[in-house]
Amino acid sequence: MKLRFSKMHGLGNDFVVFDAIHQQIELTPEQLRFLADRRFGVGCDQILLVEAPRSAATDFHYRIFNADGSEVEQCGNGARCFARFVHNRGMTDKNTIRVGTAAGDIQLHLEENEQVRVDMGTPILQPADIPFIAQQEQAVYDIDVDGKQLQISAISMGNPHAVLLVDDTTTAPVETLGMALQQHTRFPQRVNVGFMAVRSPTEIDLRVFERGAGETLACGTGACAAVVAGRLRGLLDEQVTAHLRGGDLVVSWAGGHSPVWMSGPAVEVFEGTIVL
Repeated sequence: MKLRFSKMHGLGNDFVVFDAIHQQIELTPEQLRFLADRRFGVGCDQILLVEAPRSAATDFHYRIFNADGSEVEQCGNGARCFARFVHNRGMTDKNTIRVGTAAGDIQLHLEENEQVRVDMGTPILQPADIPFIAQQEQAVYDIDVDGKQLQISAISMGNPHAVLLVDDTTTAPVETLGMALQQHTRFPQRVNVGFMAVRSPTEIDLRVFERGAGETLACGTGACAAVVAGRLRGLLDEQVTAHLRGGDLVVSWAGGHSPVWMSGPAVEVFEGTIVL
């Protein structure tokens, strides 16, 4: 089959995006891995599908697949690209777009300065719902990783995150510790691992090792989870700039049952067709 696609990125976290409304798409895990391959395919961290809405309350449905072919619940940088994609193609003229995902409905807001602001929903903190194996909800959990005792925060932003505090993200063992934590038995569905250094109550540095993709240049849900973790620990203010390797995201959370808001850019790189 011959398919049209767009290559997009949010702060270097890159995507292959398909309009699955105007063309019929059924992708196998093997085809997804081929698309994501940076030598033999198009190359990306994730593949995004724009689908017709599944409820009257939404304008579209949004599916996300990792580079390893696995489907995941949510992707914040991808959500911003999703909004720019459907708007650029005249699939909607709305500046506020309601989108259904496997993790629930989200709102995407196109702003005048080429930024996209996303209502990422309320953070999930109950261990069973993350999912994370623990007896009760805590701001910080002790966890044994290869015989070493570490402290993490466990949060779901529609997908599970473990957040560690580090002194310096440039020297953090992102690859080795990220892989070890990603596969830890206390996270039954694996986990995205964030390494956060607090610069001030309004600024953090962050690197994220993602499930099924490895370290990416930016992770929107990871930035949201990191800010929630910092707020729960009493380290951060309500609005925080997260400095990632690909650029900056602005995240705000008032606490409690309030939604987390995330703002950042979305860029279209090129369009193309591919035969699968």
